Amino acid sequence: MDNLVKYVLRSSYRVRVLNAIGNDVKMPSQIAKQSNVLNNHISRTLRQLREHGLIELINPEMRCGRLYRLTNCGLMVLDNINEK
Repeated sequence: MDNLVKYVLRSSYRVRVLNAIGNDVKMPSQIAKQSNVLNNHISRTLRQLREHGLIELINPEMRCGRLYRLTNCGLMVLDNINEK
């Protein structure tokens, strides 16, 4: 868990994206708007967070209107980050 927290804290984009998603289900455009991260950075950040098991894509068959949410691990990392 500590390694994942450190991984997220190394990038302000990762921290902002996790905070933007929170307990909700959101599309990349909503995440970009709430986190103030440009769309081209959002795609890369979402991919990185998925690869580390912190977020999940709930409708992978969709090309448009993809929906993301935090995994249980992602929620624990976010709680840990917000405690600091």
